[in-house]
Amino acid sequence: MKFMKLGSKPNSFQTEGSNVRYVATELATDIIVNVGDMKFYLHKFPLLSKSARLQKLVSNTNEENNDEIHIPDIPGGPAAFEICAKFCYGMTVTLNAYNVVAARCAAEYLEMHETIEKGNLVYKIDVFLTSSIFRSWKDSIITLQTTKSLLPWCEELKVVSHCIDSIASKASIDTSRVEWSYTYNRKKLPSENWTDPDWKGVRKYQVVPKDWWVEDLCELEIDFYKRVIVTIKTKGKISNDVIGEALKAYAFRRLPGFSKGMIQGGDAIKNRSLVETIVWLLPTDKGSVSCSFMLKLLRALVSLDSGEMGKRELVKRIGRQLEEASVPDLLIRAPGDETTIYDVDIVQNIVEEFVMLDRSVHTDLPVAEELKEIKSPRFVSDASKLSVAKLVDGYLAEIARDPNLSLSKFICLAEMVSSFSRPHHDGLYRAIDMYLKEHPAISKSERKKICRLMDCKKLSVDACMHAVQNERLPLRVVVQVLFFEQVRAATSAGGRTAELSGNVRTLLPQENGGSHGSSRSATTNTEDWDAVPTAEELKALKGELASLRLEGGGRGSNRHGNDDKSTIDKAAANKIRGLLMSKKIFTKLWSSKGGQSENSSSDTSDSLGSTNNPEDTKSTPSRSRRHSVS
Repeated sequence: MKFMKLGSKPNSFQTEGSNVRYVATELATDIIVNVGDMKFYLHKFPLLSKSARLQKLVSNTNEENNDEIHIPDIPGGPAAFEICAKFCYGMTVTLNAYNVVAARCAAEYLEMHETIEKGNLVYKIDVFLTSSIFRSWKDSIITLQTTKSLLPWCEELKVVSHCIDSIASKASIDTSRVEWSYTYNRKKLPSENWTDPDWKGVRKYQVVPKDWWVEDLCELEIDFYKRVIVTIKTKGKISNDVIGEALKAYAFRRLPGFSKGMIQGGDAIKNRSLVETIVWLLPTDKGSVSCSFMLKLLRALVSLDSGEMGKRELVKRIGRQLEEASVPDLLIRAPGDETTIYDVDIVQNIVEEFVMLDRSVHTDLPVAEELKEIKSPRFVSDASKLSVAKLVDGYLAEIARDPNLSLSKFICLAEMVSSFSRPHHDGLYRAIDMYLKEHPAISKSERKKICRLMDCKKLSVDACMHAVQNERLPLRVVVQVLFFEQVRAATSAGGRTAELSGNVRTLLPQENGGSHGSSRSATTNTEDWDAVPTAEELKALKGELASLRLEGGGRGSNRHGNDDKSTIDKAAANKIRGLLMSKKIFTKLWSSKGGQSENSSSDTSDSLGSTNNPEDTKSTPSRSRRHSVS
């Protein structure tokens, strides 16, 4: 730390009691200066020879009481006045970063300028600030902190602006020229750990990290911090990713509980202002700030009941790099007046921002000035779409546990990414199953709606095994899952779906049928399709799936060209036909909507329904085999 000593005489100031200071000399004091609740018994000559204000005060006092004056509003209070008084006496005074600002403001108040005496206190302090304080990294930060209690004096004297410019200039300097001490306990950036891929194996030694200044600036209050960061950005020598790291470090240091995703304690108004300021300072370039950090800021804004503008800006920024997020990042607690656990609406807005990137070219929107330069890609890569689709599936599985989550919100969010191609729908199936489990009271039509989101053809083998045994799924879905598992086994034995025989193709779902995997015929009772299967039906389906795997494996090892393919098609068709004609499933899939359909619509009914169905005679062998399965 830099310091300056003024004067050479020994300190003769003495204390009497708690509020009296005097100079111990042979000469009696002839003036009393009241500073706040402190009385200073001093001598007129040394004071008046250097202070124009004290000269005016003494000359304006009444003749009856001309030895006592009051200066209650002097900046810096008694401590700063004592420094000025000691300078007037020529006593030794040590100035440093902690007291120099208070002394400078007090000297200005007392009008200790060069016009009164050459080499006066104002001049000496200005020289010390310019030659020492503003040239020191840490002294500039300390000095800036001390100005907070001395505003607006420090603003008028430009001490604040000089400190800010000094700090910003040093932060923007080339790291090879950094020769002063600084605080650094953070991880270095990839380019500083010799892991930057652009180096192509060439090891570059760099002692000073690019973000060496980040931690020291965390000591500043938010108002000064904001001005320093703005000045650094104006100079244009610091990359946006480093500025993003600085804002992240400041948020973690200044917001209690921020790292855990919830602001705990502290002044709510102050915390809200701090978060909003950080959001305002965020660099505009995509990727300069991590998506996880922005989601933490959004969570903080929601918990602190902040204004809508800050939320909207974050939603737009997050939406542009949503593929980087994780499911825990999106679990934002809903405000206290909401019935749901999580704020689903704000996540829908984020996903909508991402979807918009792929739909059309951006048009100018009425956004804040700071966001007009955001650079967004015209198109979204397939990898990004896949990541977001998986992210939404995982998020749906988490929020499905909320008993107050409406079906409409669940479906709305799922449909936003329905156009994003993904190899399997296991994640979506898991979310749907979780919702059905936590909301057992939903109607048949609602079960139908939510299951439409899923494509049964895209379920993995494990998901199919689970679905066949799942009592929460409508019968239509269970049969579709089994059917596609059989088709998969048949095609793996040498055929392709497009080449299956006519009998099998007639059982394939219609692509334009309004729901994924719908395989009902024109005479199907649609309400029975949506019924929840019984345990007996699920057992039968499970047995069919297991037997198919065994048979499919045998066929796969004994293929002999196109002749075997025809045999496989017939076997697959017969197996499906036999399953559909089994005891309860027969009536649910093939009965008409006549009077006897009432029996078939009940999940507990054992009736076979009408036996006049034209297909009945064709399925006799299958029914006989069904009895052996069940």
